[in-house]
Amino acid sequence: MPGPPTNIAISNISPRSVTLQFKPGYDGKTSISLWLVEAQIGVIGENEEWVIVHQLANEPDARSLEVQGLNPYTYYRFRMRQVNIVGTSPPSQPSRKIQTLQAPPDIAPANITLRTASETSLWLRWVPLPEWEYNGNPELVGYRVQYSRLGSKAGVLSHIIPDRQEREFTIEDLEEWAEYEVKVQAFNGIGPGPWSQPVHGRTRESVPSSGPANVSAFATTSSSVLVRWGEVPETDRNGLILGYKVIYKDKDAESALRFWTVEGNTTYSVQLTGLGKYVLYEIQVLAFTRIGDGMPSSPPIFERTLDDVPGPPVGILFPEVRTSSVRLIWQPPAQPNGIILAYQIAFRKNSSSITSASVDVLNPSARQYTATGLKPESVYVFRLTAQTRKGWGEAAEALVVTTEKRAHPQPTSRPVVPQEEVQARSVLLSWEPGSDGLSPIRYYTIQYKELPDSNWTVHSASVNHEATSYVIDKLKPFTSYLFRVKATNDIGDSEYSEESEAITTLQDAPDKAPTILSVTPHTTTSVLVRWKPPPEEEINGILLGFRVRYRELRYDRLRSFTVRTVNNPSANWAELTAPYSVRNLTESSLTQYELDNLNKHKRYEIRLSVYNAVGEGPTSSPQEVFVGEAVPTAAPQNVAIQSSTATQLDVTWDPPPLEAQNGDIQGYKIYYWEFQLQNETERLRTLFLPELSVKLKNLTGYTTYMISVAAFNAAGDSPRSLPTRGRTQQAAPSAPSFIHFSELTTTSVNMSWGEPKQPNGIVEGYRVVYEPCTPVDGVSKVVTVDVKGSTPLWMKIKDLADGVTYNFRIRAKTLTYGPEIEANITTGPGEGAPGPPGEPFISRYGSALTLHWSSGDPGRAPITRYVIEARPSDEGLWDILIKDIPKEVTSYTLNLDTLREGVTYDFRVIAVNDYGYGSPSAPSPSISAQKVSPFYEEWWFLVVIALVGLIFILLLIFILIIRGQSKKYTKKTDSGGLSNCTSLPLSHGEMVQLDEGRFPALELNNRRLSVKNSFCRKNGIYTRSPPRPSPGSLHYSDEDVSIKYNDLVPAESSSLTEKPSEVSDSQGSDSEYELDPSRQKTHSFVNHYISDPTYYNSWRRQQKGVSRPPAYGYAQPDTVAEQESRPHPPPLPPLPPLLPHSNPSPHPQGQGTLFRPKGSRTPTPSLLTSDSPSQHTLYRPPSSLGTSAQVPATGFSSFV
Repeated sequence: MPGPPTNIAISNISPRSVTLQFKPGYDGKTSISLWLVEAQIGVIGENEEWVIVHQLANEPDARSLEVQGLNPYTYYRFRMRQVNIVGTSPPSQPSRKIQTLQAPPDIAPANITLRTASETSLWLRWVPLPEWEYNGNPELVGYRVQYSRLGSKAGVLSHIIPDRQEREFTIEDLEEWAEYEVKVQAFNGIGPGPWSQPVHGRTRESVPSSGPANVSAFATTSSSVLVRWGEVPETDRNGLILGYKVIYKDKDAESALRFWTVEGNTTYSVQLTGLGKYVLYEIQVLAFTRIGDGMPSSPPIFERTLDDVPGPPVGILFPEVRTSSVRLIWQPPAQPNGIILAYQIAFRKNSSSITSASVDVLNPSARQYTATGLKPESVYVFRLTAQTRKGWGEAAEALVVTTEKRAHPQPTSRPVVPQEEVQARSVLLSWEPGSDGLSPIRYYTIQYKELPDSNWTVHSASVNHEATSYVIDKLKPFTSYLFRVKATNDIGDSEYSEESEAITTLQDAPDKAPTILSVTPHTTTSVLVRWKPPPEEEINGILLGFRVRYRELRYDRLRSFTVRTVNNPSANWAELTAPYSVRNLTESSLTQYELDNLNKHKRYEIRLSVYNAVGEGPTSSPQEVFVGEAVPTAAPQNVAIQSSTATQLDVTWDPPPLEAQNGDIQGYKIYYWEFQLQNETERLRTLFLPELSVKLKNLTGYTTYMISVAAFNAAGDSPRSLPTRGRTQQAAPSAPSFIHFSELTTTSVNMSWGEPKQPNGIVEGYRVVYEPCTPVDGVSKVVTVDVKGSTPLWMKIKDLADGVTYNFRIRAKTLTYGPEIEANITTGPGEGAPGPPGEPFISRYGSALTLHWSSGDPGRAPITRYVIEARPSDEGLWDILIKDIPKEVTSYTLNLDTLREGVTYDFRVIAVNDYGYGSPSAPSPSISAQKVSPFYEEWWFLVVIALVGLIFILLLIFILIIRGQSKKYTKKTDSGGLSNCTSLPLSHGEMVQLDEGRFPALELNNRRLSVKNSFCRKNGIYTRSPPRPSPGSLHYSDEDVSIKYNDLVPAESSSLTEKPSEVSDSQGSDSEYELDPSRQKTHSFVNHYISDPTYYNSWRRQQKGVSRPPAYGYAQPDTVAEQESRPHPPPLPPLPPLLPHSNPSPHPQGQGTLFRPKGSRTPTPSLLTSDSPSQHTLYRPPSSLGTSAQVPATGFSSFV
């Protein structure tokens, strides 16, 4: 087996050939009999098909070969094999990819057809070149159309169509009713291809574009004119001339045009009769074809009819009437029929003969005449006649009564219209005159009103005074009217008469034809006619239906037509041409109709008219259509879409049903657009071969497309198929739509961006890259940040340097990243921005910080707001903390909750105006965001709690010790016996010493012990002590103390006061005090007990062993011997007696505190709560305090 060739090289590349050089492979020890060249054509790839494009036989020593028959402007890749007697070698390695050179197209467009489009245009169609026949860059492929008029010496015209996919063109600005030759060629960037075979077509017949030549007119009588004209120039006939029309009108009157039709194209003169006498007429002549009237001759000619005797003068009135004279006025005749030379006036009594009339001749300028010498209360007849050179004309007569009792006329009777006098466009109106008011009626005025309108319109203002009926013309058919009449005499107008009954005019034939909107081939033997009915007011009645007239046109026989003279003067133009076929459509609501059973490959003319009960209206302008080529009536079927790549969709379909194709399908049109954007994005791909699939390329990635397919044949396009949805695969997105910078400061900027206009998939995120344009401190740092697609499209960048230009780039990502969008921004304040505010200082209150600053330079615009930036003091990045602070504010309070606790912050302020952010202020002093903790979270609070607990423990131990001592004392006193209930009274000095010695201990201990007091009766038996009054009911005054106890209280006295914190709002104590104030003034606690000898003596008689609990429990009891050894105090004042309502049971116990305000002598009453036991602070005589006396403390009294 031979080995593959190697080292394939390509040279001499031309549009249709290349030269390959190669090195033969192993020959298998035999000669090479055949060289094979394979190629990949058009699409190059590893999986593409290899095709044999060249073979070279019997050249075993070949080292190069020329490959011919290639396509121009096509990609190729080659490989070779060598063949010997054993077999074929493996293929060589593929060559490089090459593209052949361009060449002009090899073929001309095919299937060229030429159809009449209009009177001045032809419709040219062809099948475009297939893509492989372009032989060059597709963007430079186009078509050239060349056309010329047959038999004309004019040059050849051409038109270039740059669209390679275009398949039709309308040749405009052609001559009407002219035959043209047309051919087409394709071209590319190199040159044109061959011309197609020429085709012929004739423009549609039209109206003549100019009028007849040599028009002349000659007045033959006073009411007729002879008009002559020549032929229409051949180039302006635009069709077969069927006749002429003479157009004429009174030049000096605003009257409608009048037509005189001359049928046939061999008559060139006509006698116009029934004209006005001595009237100047404007005359033009036009020719008409079957299409319609042509242009009138220009310029118009003028001719005046001959003169004649004049008509009667008009407007005769008698404005002044006396008993013996009248004054007559008038206007010239409405038909002067010549030049007025004079007026003749004759008058007489109405009862006298004509011969007795007085006659006067007046000059032609006279417009009034005064007749005198008349008899009063007489009726006179005045006759007024005008004269031309032809003689005196018709006289106008008028009656007048020589009286001064004239009045306005009375209205006429109600006008009536007999039904038999009602026509389609006129009615006969009749009335009876009213009283003339002794002044004859001169004329009547008639008005009409068209229902349902509300406005009256004057129809005629000069109806003859003798008339009692009048034909009202120029009315609309099938319309309701009202009429009324007014009479006028020399004095003035009467009132209008009563309105007539509503009168409806009769129907008339329609005035206008329908407008044909389109005539299109529907099948190969039918056409579809669409139209718009005439306006309702032009139908002149009830529309009953439509009539379609059609006939076959035979253009190939036009040159052999001969004109035949028709001697029958009643013949009309329609009889000179082929007859029409007529179809009646009785449904008045139709707007389209399929005209079928036509002959194939024939051209038809179609006209349309409407009819009502009276007759048929005019026919529409003819429309021409070619029958035999009909558009497909059904759309392609089973459209399917397959997504191939991110930019390609593969579309397949089935052809329309065979019975709906109406001929051979020449190709398909594929319409495709982005979903919901049809108007903006719809595109068209045309296949000029009946293929059933297409690859739509260059689409947008991950986009939903709607696709609809239509078939076409020589007649036109089929309906589109229903849109089918398909979506391309994902691809790289386009660049983000924009980059926007805001909040630019010296070190930060807020960058935002827009989504890609073409995401081409699901955007997963964005990549932001920024770097300084110039190194900062010798370092150029490139920062890359990836942003997720679900996050907002903005990012705050804080690590910028002041006054540096940065480059920002961003791109989106779907399956992969798309292109970037970039922008530059320079940090720092811009020109015109505000200056820095003053350095802020901070005041702190609780968990709030208040920043204060002063305003700086506002820049070129007023300051609009302030911004506060913050950063951690450990060289953190500045960031905007507070925005949109009003411009009037120079302080702001913020909560520490907005900051991170335990971090020290710096703050600065930036002013903002319309030019942007200004320079920042100097940073504030650093301040910690540490909150003030509650007192129970402080370290010292636990220490205090521990100390307080320790004090309570010590107090508890102390109390227990005191209680133990009290029990010992009780035992000792009990051991002394109950019989010794008497004792020596203490002296006053001893009592004072005892009391004053104990009070300091009481104050230091700050406690009272609740004890029960017992006193000895006279018989030596213990009795219950009387209840002590509540401390809240005690009331002492300085006056009482100073008067009664000055001898007992030393200079430095003390007072007993309840502790303020222990004062309660006990209602019981208050009520006791308020109920018996007199007793409290005369009986106090001290007076009660000191005045009773029983209690007073019991202090001294108490035996040694009797237990007397101490009042305050703060000292050890002494022995009786020690008590007796002390000097006796002076007698105490008598104690107060018991309260009469006191309960013998112990009172609730209360607590009190001793303190000594300076100079106070009056104890303050203490309010005790009702629910707390009260401790009775009882006075203890010195004998009960033991014998162990202490030195009184300074400032304390021994009395309580």
